[in-house]
Amino acid sequence: METISILAQLIVAISVIIVWVFRYENIVLEFKQYGLSSLVRNAVGASKIALATVLILGIWYTEFLIPASLLMAVLMIGAQYCHVKVKNPLVKFVPSFILLLLCFFIAAFNYGLI
Repeated sequence: METISILAQLIVAISVIIVWVFRYENIVLEFKQYGLSSLVRNAVGASKIALATVLILGIWYTEFLIPASLLMAVLMIGAQYCHVKVKNPLVKFVPSFILLLLCFFIAAFNYGLI
């Protein structure tokens, strides 16, 4: 089960880094669609990249995994809210929802619930 948790950490971290670094132009368009400022976009991006880094470091330093995964889950809940707010099609909800579930799994496993 520990291997699955590490795999989940890597999936979340790499996904976030790919979207916020290599697909940043899509993020700019989405945040405009949501009506959010560039300051909010940059704060969310910096937070997600920092938390993704902590999730990777959590492979070796597990004491940081629960707060990092729960904070990332909060950001994914925010993403879900924004998709609902602008009435995006269901396909737009799926990536952040999967990452949300993975964040909850990481937190639950490292808390000892699973």
